[in-house]
Amino acid sequence: MATLHKLFKAAIDYKASDIHVAPGEPFMIRRMGRLQKLKASPLTAEQSSSLIFEVLNREQQARLEAEQQLDFALDVENLGRFRGSAMYHNNGISAAFRVIPAGIPTLDSLGMPDTIKRVLDNHQGLILVTGATGHGKSTTLAAMVDYINSTRSHHVLTVEDPIEFVHPIKKSVVNQRELGRDTGSYANALKGALRQDPDVIVIGELRDLETISLAISASETGHLVIGTLSTSSAAKTIDRIIDSYPPNEQSQIRATLSESFKAVITQRLIPGKDGKSMEMALEILIGTLPLTNLIKDAKTFQIPSIMQTGRAVGMMMMDDSIMGLLNAGKITAAEACANALNPGRFQPLAERESANGDH
Repeated sequence: MATLHKLFKAAIDYKASDIHVAPGEPFMIRRMGRLQKLKASPLTAEQSSSLIFEVLNREQQARLEAEQQLDFALDVENLGRFRGSAMYHNNGISAAFRVIPAGIPTLDSLGMPDTIKRVLDNHQGLILVTGATGHGKSTTLAAMVDYINSTRSHHVLTVEDPIEFVHPIKKSVVNQRELGRDTGSYANALKGALRQDPDVIVIGELRDLETISLAISASETGHLVIGTLSTSSAAKTIDRIIDSYPPNEQSQIRATLSESFKAVITQRLIPGKDGKSMEMALEILIGTLPLTNLIKDAKTFQIPSIMQTGRAVGMMMMDDSIMGLLNAGKITAAEACANALNPGRFQPLAERESANGDH
């Protein structure tokens, strides 16, 4: 594992978020959201396969060969923990490794507003963390679990793919299950979880209708359920859940979801102006009575209006958050424009920035 150990160390030294190993390419890292090739010769298919299999145990190797893909966690001595994802494709086997930050993050260290803590103080209901792959959803989930673990005596049960942060016992008992190792699917794990007397259930990803249905049912029956979806806005998150049901069931699920829904936190990581950091922009939708009525009445297209008038209870729109980062000098106007839901709002600022030669 000497070669990969050097690669992992280089990634940490460069403050990279991801490492890529693929046949036909040199080693690559993702830094500040962008892929960079390291100075090395392209890997052969045999070299790539050998390096990847070297970090897997026999059970994982067998699963990769049988299923043609594998998600796993990896502890590297003196360096830390990494999340790996390997797969077969037309050129051989490739893998991506995500650097897991040392230590469990806190909501404060992530710069989360106090609104998130107030949402987590609910003892039942559904909370969703959404955003694109690689934008910190797993890290936010870990910080949420840590907040609950630090503030009240609960039984917290997580289902993850794979386990990234290992939570010690503080005030709560945190039992963590890993997909593939401890359970065959999120849905099966959820069915089992309801028999384990949990107060809080954390689901790594709401991947399918069965998992979504079980999560909503659990949130209705006295549990706080926290999960993730890969959606880019709060309104799209609500629509995604409802649209996953057959048309004849959507009216009922609107009523059910409107009662159990507590919050959607959509996040986006944007390269910082300093060239060294990633800044987080947030969209926060809180379950209020006006929102309940919109969901029931199939008027989710009006959610942005609710968010505009909901600032007093902690709601926040993505583009307002991005504008806040821009005004604080943390990101460039070009990055604001590239990441905004409504780029036109930032286009004149980006053009002025370009004309002035600012970066």
